[in-house]
Amino acid sequence: MTVAYPRKFQNTLSARDVLKQVVSDREIHLITLNRYRYSEQRSCKDLTDVIERLNGKPPELIRDLSHHIADEARHAMWLTDLLVDLGANVGTPPGSSYIEEFERLLDSEQYDPAQDLDSFLISAIAAINVTEKRGCEYFSAHIYALKQAPQTAENIKIRETIEKILPEEAGHVRWGNRWLAQIADKSLEHRQKVEQAKHKYAAIEQAAFESGMDITLGAELRRVANLVEIANTMPVWERPQYFMERLPQTLLAPNLQFTRIQAAQRAWQRDPEAFFNKFVPMFINGVQKRENQSQSSK
Repeated sequence: MTVAYPRKFQNTLSARDVLKQVVSDREIHLITLNRYRYSEQRSCKDLTDVIERLNGKPPELIRDLSHHIADEARHAMWLTDLLVDLGANVGTPPGSSYIEEFERLLDSEQYDPAQDLDSFLISAIAAINVTEKRGCEYFSAHIYALKQAPQTAENIKIRETIEKILPEEAGHVRWGNRWLAQIADKSLEHRQKVEQAKHKYAAIEQAAFESGMDITLGAELRRVANLVEIANTMPVWERPQYFMERLPQTLLAPNLQFTRIQAAQRAWQRDPEAFFNKFVPMFINGVQKRENQSQSSK
């Protein structure tokens, strides 16, 4: 079967590129750790929702998901302890929410487990699997960046916490791969459904990931391009409705405007000179870079 891996941010920045910058700025570093905490905490609720919808069937999957929730809760606990010990904020992280954008981009198709259990399982497990892959990529890159950074007591403590989490997250990815493979082996139709779900949720996850990273000029249009890419993974008759339902919020993107204001205020308060020398050019270059890439591809 096809194996879908997370792509680089705008096909340019790798996880290591991003985390190298993150660990060099303590404020951003702590916000990133809090985002990890929030994601682990939120996944407990989302996995619980899957269990409730399955209503006890199949029991072996209910057992696996229960263990999965226990792992995620433990990860959230470790990260919360870490952040509190470091004197950091453990409230809702600022900026665009990766989780909320991921859920917004999910298609409106809701399978009833009682009527079509396999389709529901494919959809649910493929969605879980693709987000776990992103988590593994970034935890691994974070550990690497911390090993290259000054070996302060704080950096060592952060690295040791993430090193406890990564093996269990990798186990979650392997678990998802096994379940999807088992379902795909049932028939050719099942295999086709699994492959289609992998492509669809990989596109949704990439769009959600980039929405939380890209606040530069032209981000709205890049979000629309990502929306088109997601729609193209669906059957032709489903594409128009999916696209039109999400287009208004994608173009207006109120959460993006708020995030831009927050980022600008934070940059100005920290260093007014750097705000004009670095933040403003970075904001403008977001669209210039995309234009240069388009011209070079012609």
